[in-house]
Amino acid sequence: KEFIRAVCIYLITYLVLLVAVLGLLYAYPKPELHMMLNAHHTSCQDTFFKYYTLLAEWPLYVLALIPLLWKKWKITLFYAICEATGGVFVQILKHLFSADRPIVVFENYPDMVLPLVEGLELHHSNSFPSGHTSTFFMFFTCMVIVMAYYYCKNDKLHNLKNRVLFYVATLLPLALAALGGYSRIYLSQHFLSDVCVGSIIGVITPFLMFFLLKNKLKIEK
Repeated sequence: KEFIRAVCIYLITYLVLLVAVLGLLYAYPKPELHMMLNAHHTSCQDTFFKYYTLLAEWPLYVLALIPLLWKKWKITLFYAICEATGGVFVQILKHLFSADRPIVVFENYPDMVLPLVEGLELHHSNSFPSGHTSTFFMFFTCMVIVMAYYYCKNDKLHNLKNRVLFYVATLLPLALAALGGYSRIYLSQHFLSDVCVGSIIGVITPFLMFFLLKNKLKIEK
């Protein structure tokens, strides 16, 4: 129960964001919604998102190895299990749906000019769901779970100040994950629906793996 209370702010905020996204998906057709979300491009944002999205390709995996420096190998193992499980599910869905990427879909809408980032190589197939988004949410959700587990294990959440600081700290990873998801839309590598499902996989998988494996992993050691 203490663990659930610790992660409630993270989960509630994510659910609010998810409901808002589902509302947009219901209210607008896919092409129009994509153009709405890409309405404002600047050279600064182009550069930022072009490189920020690359965090999901290898830097986050390197960061997941940092606990090994303190011999906390079970934390790294926990992330590896989550990423592998979620990755398999993402790949199954990608090849099951074989959805076209925005650059292909917008060929059927010549009246809409797709905003593109200079120098970026666009993919053409397997758009649904977004693997990068899944990786972003997987990494940061694992981070929140480990933080919550340690705080609960060490009985640090009974102090009001610690509790407030912890809740604020859990929102930062969510913001970073959401930013990673938006980068895929900004770069026109994915539609919002792809990002939405990628985030769901990235959030559900770590919690599922935690409750299934926490007694075996004993990540506090």
